[in-house]
Amino acid sequence: MENTFKKIRELSEKYRDYTAHNLSKLVQIKSLSTQEKEVQLELKHQMEEAGFDEVFIDGLGNVIGRIGNGKRILAYDGHMDTVDFGNMENWDFDPLSGEIKDGYVLGRGSVDQEGGPASFVTAGRILKEMGFDKDVTLYFVGSVMEEDSDGLPWKYIVEEDKIRPDFAISTEPTNLNIYRGHRGRMEIEVSFNGLSAHGSAPERGVNAIYMASRAALEIEKLNEKLAYDEFLGRGSVTISEMVTGSPSLCAVADFAKFHLDRRLTWGETKESAVKEIEEIVKDMNAKVEVLQYHVKAYTGLEYGMEKYYPTWKMPEDHPVVQTGVSAYTDLFGKAPLVDKWTFSTNGVVINGIYGIPTIGFGPGNEVMAHAPNEKVPIDHLEIATAFYAGYAYKFADNK
Repeated sequence: MENTFKKIRELSEKYRDYTAHNLSKLVQIKSLSTQEKEVQLELKHQMEEAGFDEVFIDGLGNVIGRIGNGKRILAYDGHMDTVDFGNMENWDFDPLSGEIKDGYVLGRGSVDQEGGPASFVTAGRILKEMGFDKDVTLYFVGSVMEEDSDGLPWKYIVEEDKIRPDFAISTEPTNLNIYRGHRGRMEIEVSFNGLSAHGSAPERGVNAIYMASRAALEIEKLNEKLAYDEFLGRGSVTISEMVTGSPSLCAVADFAKFHLDRRLTWGETKESAVKEIEEIVKDMNAKVEVLQYHVKAYTGLEYGMEKYYPTWKMPEDHPVVQTGVSAYTDLFGKAPLVDKWTFSTNGVVINGIYGIPTIGFGPGNEVMAHAPNEKVPIDHLEIATAFYAGYAYKFADNK
């Protein structure tokens, strides 16, 4: 194994420019959620060029590359959609430049999160070059629509493609640490129905905005009292949008609603989170709903899920984590930091719903995600490439 890992390191270094140039090509293609077609075709081409045994695009638009045909399955996931650019005045360079400069690949998606897929394409090339022939199947997934509905692509992969891995690695940015979980999240809408009346006599009506405002102040207090987990931290809730309605600007508002971003720590559930809000509005004419995500993918397929994305975490002594620690240590001669994400990933479905043992390891720092001047170190791409290839060998040998 020592010689195997030495060879992996050598090839990862040899192909670092190849990885960077592949990532540059991906970054140059704008790929918002549901608009990923062109970037997916480019990723498919890169997998084919790297010598994968099979590459296909499924009905939702996920690009899936396969190496091997063994009984046990290891999957690597990286989403290919990105958020938009935001205020262009905050950027020092073109977000779609894909420029390679001063040891970085620049542009939107370089960290969140096309750097992971670019690295696992190179890992696949290395595994093929080294004659990887273990009794395992490796799937490399460039997934879609994660930014809009994290986990949705894996709902399709498990339920429609019938691919259910034994282990999975998310290649979301971890700053080259091993991550073993994160808080869950859900999106809740609360609607308030009042009674309109002429604005000159507001006592005749019931103002929905006042109801919503009283509820909002209680939700602000609720945020300070939510459950706490030693590893994942505290749950949170915030109002991210409010919409109101009235027959006219000279009338009592008869409608208001707000949108809640609810982050769930360990032990919190959809049911418990909804109950907390229902308790706040129980004496109001209000309705509490968990929202649905249902859209048309770039393939034309309509698909969706409830906007409840469960909390998940892996025990530190679990084989999926320890295999990663062992691979990293053997590759780089030191132990990795084992930690967690602040944000949410496809792990909410891979592990949170389906219970598939999952870790994260990816190039780039998550603080760059959704931020202007996004860029990823090429050194990170090289190290991630080596880790993905090394993990495959460790997975194959650890029965």
